[in-house]
Amino acid sequence: MTTFTIDTENSIAALAAEQAPDGAAPFTSEKDLLRLAAEWPAERLVEIWNGIPGVKPVTRFTSRKTAAGRIWKAIQSLAPDGQPAASAKGTKPAKAAKPAKQAKPAKKAAKKAKGGERANKKAEVIAMMKRAGGATLGEIMKATGWQKHTVRGFVSILGSKGGQKIESTKNAAGERTYKIAR
Repeated sequence: MTTFTIDTENSIAALAAEQAPDGAAPFTSEKDLLRLAAEWPAERLVEIWNGIPGVKPVTRFTSRKTAAGRIWKAIQSLAPDGQPAASAKGTKPAKAAKPAKQAKPAKKAAKKAKGGERANKKAEVIAMMKRAGGATLGEIMKATGWQKHTVRGFVSILGSKGGQKIESTKNAAGERTYKIAR
């Protein structure tokens, strides 16, 4: 069993024997560390944690128990010969790894592979509206898959912020036609 010691300078050492140097407090489990920490100011736990190489520094812990648990886990790499120290909670059997899930293809990549996705709907709608007869609301809806209100909003933004001069007319049948003026 590995015995850890902590001295007044907050230096932690792992010893194979159970003899602690003078002035150093020994502990062999997370519970022992928690018992020692009960007598220390909270700032000392922060100093100990921040003194461990490779850990993300903190300014405070939520509780002494949390601090002791995190410190205990972090110092396990100090144990000689890679031998883990005794645990206060007991040992748990290792869990079997879950099999990896098969990756699903991205939706856009799948559509492009089928030839259904266009590079840019905006460019397609503008091209339709630049034709001699323009494009009806229904044609734009069918080409883009958009709803009526989406097409109307797009045409509005294209006219106001897109810098295009849009002509909107209704034919005898009541169909709305949009055309970009040249």
